[in-house]
Amino acid sequence: VIEGIGPEIESVLNEAGITLYVQLASSSEASIRSILKSAGSKFNLADTETWSQQARLAQNGEWDALNALQEKLKGGRRDNLD
Repeated sequence: VIEGIGPEIESVLNEAGITLYVQLASSSEASIRSILKSAGSKFNLADTETWSQQARLAQNGEWDALNALQEKLKGGRRDNLD
């Protein structure tokens, strides 16, 4: 559901104890980056900037707002063209 989080990253986050939207929403970008860094260099390119924001919207059931945000993202990254 979170743009930019595929099965492998989901597994890494789950192993670190992040299994719920509320947990991801309350995680800082720095802590998420630290988890990914510990999982290996193949996760270095993951852009975590919007993950907490997306998780907060999902947690609150704000699906229209989540969809609107995700339309502005490309692979989880902000589309700087708009």
